[in-house]
Amino acid sequence: MSNYSFSTTTAGPLSDARERVTTALAAEGFGVLTEIDVAATMKAKLDVDVEPYVILGACNPPLAHQALTTEPSVGVLLPCNVVLRATGDQITVEFMDPTAVLTLVDREGIESLAAEVRGRLERVRDAVAG
Repeated sequence: MSNYSFSTTTAGPLSDARERVTTALAAEGFGVLTEIDVAATMKAKLDVDVEPYVILGACNPPLAHQALTTEPSVGVLLPCNVVLRATGDQITVEFMDPTAVLTLVDREGIESLAAEVRGRLERVRDAVAG
């Protein structure tokens, strides 16, 4: 485990895990703004085959608005990335840790906001794992 993310592992396929992740994200007020299919990009740009790997850019609009109101430049740290990557028949679902990333922002109120976002993402992780 890194100091900038937290994760869980679940059974594949990746498409099923993605559905569980997006459903759990929605239950916590997040939508998926972006989706990057890293495996498809590596194949198209480098002709390299890699295991399925997808990056979802998740956003909770009220919390993002609060962060941007507190510090307009925080947008460079948004959205919250969620990675789904396959290793054989297992899918690792990894979440950016907002408490680690937002330590870069020296503004009152960001720490408590980051803790709230982390708590929501931890509940998403637990829902996917459970």
